[in-house]
Amino acid sequence: MNSPFTQLPTTRREFFQWGGRGLGLLAFSRFAPSFLVESALASTPAPEKDRSILVLVQLAGGNDGLNTVIPFEDADYYRLRPTLGIPKDEVLRINDTLGFNPACLALHSLLKDGKLGIVQNVGYPNPNRSHFRSTEIWETASGSNESLTSGWIGRYLDNACAGAPAAADSDPVAIHATGETPQSFMSEQTHPTFGLSLGYGNGRQQQQRQNLTLLKQLAQHDDHHENANASFLKATLMDALVTEQKVQGILADYAPAGAYPGNPFATSLRNVAALIAAGLPTRVYFVSLGGFDNHSAQLTPHTNNLLLLSEALAAFQHDLEAKHLDGQVLTMTFSEFGRRPSENQSRGTDHGTAAPLFVMGSKLKGSLFGTAPSLNLPKNQDLTFSTDFRQVYATVLDKWMQCPSDKVLGQSYSPLGFL
Repeated sequence: MNSPFTQLPTTRREFFQWGGRGLGLLAFSRFAPSFLVESALASTPAPEKDRSILVLVQLAGGNDGLNTVIPFEDADYYRLRPTLGIPKDEVLRINDTLGFNPACLALHSLLKDGKLGIVQNVGYPNPNRSHFRSTEIWETASGSNESLTSGWIGRYLDNACAGAPAAADSDPVAIHATGETPQSFMSEQTHPTFGLSLGYGNGRQQQQRQNLTLLKQLAQHDDHHENANASFLKATLMDALVTEQKVQGILADYAPAGAYPGNPFATSLRNVAALIAAGLPTRVYFVSLGGFDNHSAQLTPHTNNLLLLSEALAAFQHDLEAKHLDGQVLTMTFSEFGRRPSENQSRGTDHGTAAPLFVMGSKLKGSLFGTAPSLNLPKNQDLTFSTDFRQVYATVLDKWMQCPSDKVLGQSYSPLGFL
């Protein structure tokens, strides 16, 4: 009979992939299994109930910022986008010059209520237009000319969440609902993180049953000849089984304060709300919404995606408020880049540079930050960013997570005023 350990991940990439299957596998930072026998599992002591929580929302593919927050009084916007430009009379006005896409009605309401902030024209020097590389830059907070092995959240955990060896039932300090462990979570030290299963419904439940069966087989396996790596992994998987069962119980029993839209992205946010309401010590959550890479016939898919984003974020915020948890939670969006200001011949947009991002919560100060981009540009020229994304990270780290941002980002960045 084959050992269940033959099914274990053996490479760094496999560990990251397994972390996205909802197995509760811990993210082993950048280390291969051979390192595990030399490492003690570290965790943070359980934080007080009102400690701040960060929810990261990735808009994967490169969101078109100019058709999200629309400069409706700028003639150059309509010159560069003769078919993609959103008509002025359809825009949801933010002020005298800017407005939301009409699909963002729920976000517009949050903005009016002081629960949403817009950081304009966010990017970085010498931008890269590769999805993979630019995502890596955002997730590791690196310069465009350097590669870092740890993510900005991983370095936050290294600086703020180093603790004693964990108990067998230790809770994760960071949770993601993505197919692989985000690069943001990569760290030098080892921290317990958790991967929620993607999707919902019968298929998700079947995957959970398969996952739990495998975990039980691994945890119960008794082989006197197993090596040190296998012994360590067995202990880790037993912890994972406890965490998995605990999390699934929380999700199954959760009663949200209001209805969430019926799609996987909204379900991920509903699950995050459930775990926050359960009082887990988790400090960071990461969810992702794809479908923003619209090179052709952009209007309909982008509108649909913005509607999905807007309604799901609003449902999440309202759920937190109804349960009096909103004061603990800051939600922030990011995307690897914006789109080019001029539309292409296929009535889509190509990879660009800067774009706005959103921050959402009950403790924001103001609603509009940074400066709008200049569109006095020739066709096919990119935007020039005016706010470095690491300024946003520095603001979150210093003012929300209470962690010195220079230790995470490697240098000081001017903070913004949204907190």
